[in-house]
Amino acid sequence: MTTTDVIIGGGVAAARAVASLREAGTSTDVVLVSDEDVAPYERPELSKGYLAGRTARGAIDVHPVAWYAEHEVSLRLARRAVAIDRRAHEVELDGGERVGYTRLLLATGSTPLTPPIPGTHLDGVLLLRRIADSEAIRAAIAGGGPLVIVGGGWIGLEVAAVARQAGIDVTLLESRPTPLFGVLGEQVGSAFAALHRAHGVTVRTGVDVVAFRGSEGQVRGVELAAGELVEAAAVVLGVGVRPRTELAEAAGLDVDNGVVVDAALQTSDPAIWAAGDVANAWNDWAGRRLRVEHFANATDQGPFAARSMGGSDRRWAVPPFFWSDQYDVGLEYRGWADPARSRLVVRGVPEAGRWQAFWLDADDRVTAALHVNSWDDADALKRFVTERVAVDPDALGDAARPLQP
Repeated sequence: MTTTDVIIGGGVAAARAVASLREAGTSTDVVLVSDEDVAPYERPELSKGYLAGRTARGAIDVHPVAWYAEHEVSLRLARRAVAIDRRAHEVELDGGERVGYTRLLLATGSTPLTPPIPGTHLDGVLLLRRIADSEAIRAAIAGGGPLVIVGGGWIGLEVAAVARQAGIDVTLLESRPTPLFGVLGEQVGSAFAALHRAHGVTVRTGVDVVAFRGSEGQVRGVELAAGELVEAAAVVLGVGVRPRTELAEAAGLDVDNGVVVDAALQTSDPAIWAAGDVANAWNDWAGRRLRVEHFANATDQGPFAARSMGGSDRRWAVPPFFWSDQYDVGLEYRGWADPARSRLVVRGVPEAGRWQAFWLDADDRVTAALHVNSWDDADALKRFVTERVAVDPDALGDAARPLQP
């Protein structure tokens, strides 16, 4: 019988999984289903170069669309998978078509959260996840502002940087003590708040948004809990995402903050795998489950899942990794740490523009590390984290000493 691999998703995890299947020389039928009307593309540039107009549309495609036909991959674009029949091994698409599978990969990603407050329906209240979203924000920036960003996560900060570099007024509203508070903690988060303030962003923390106000269907301002109205010609919401687990839940797969998978990225059904933002995966490096919402994770997990589908017995053991570009700052973060329960060591001075931060566990082992514009130190930081190196915190924080794992 013919083996059919079905991949559901329109991002890098799906596209890289397909490529891995074909690179392995398999003769299986491969079907990729995406509810977007374009072939899979890379999303990081949507808040960076593509948003700014520096990166061409074609440059973000994972593969040219012709690649799929050349590699005998059947594309089902602008088609939504609505159900998985695990007994029959079929995926039902909108319109009633049923696609049979031998092995199924869920790479459905995540979707931005919309806060449950009045006014989110107004024109000019924008989210960022897809190409059209980035283009709508680019148009709003070109309109001259003022722009209000709700949420001080990576998306919010990157959009703020692009908008300020375009010369418009930007206000960033964050309910927590600093931007990136949950990821990096207050001290490091404050350094990023200072970076944006130095570039002219009005950063307001500890404020709660209660409504978006408008007239004639267009947003005009953001109302805060104290009653103040912050003027806005457009608003970008960056308050987080949720994994797209609806298919998995309806099919009866184990779901807990994502689709639960083991170290082979296999779900509770041995014929179904999950990768990327949607996967809450056992990670041998971390010794726990992690669901990671970053591009590198999806890039690596797609091929890993494909190899697992083909019979590989390797186990997932990769420290999370992400990067960001804001103004003249480039940074990389590797590992995983709860800043509220970790010891922070900062090496260098953030105001100088080149520095590092390390998060240590109770045994003074490095569980996460960040560098800002310290590209010569990137390999050392990778080793600190990957090997969970035990350190002397005082020596690590002394920028006059060599940085050696």
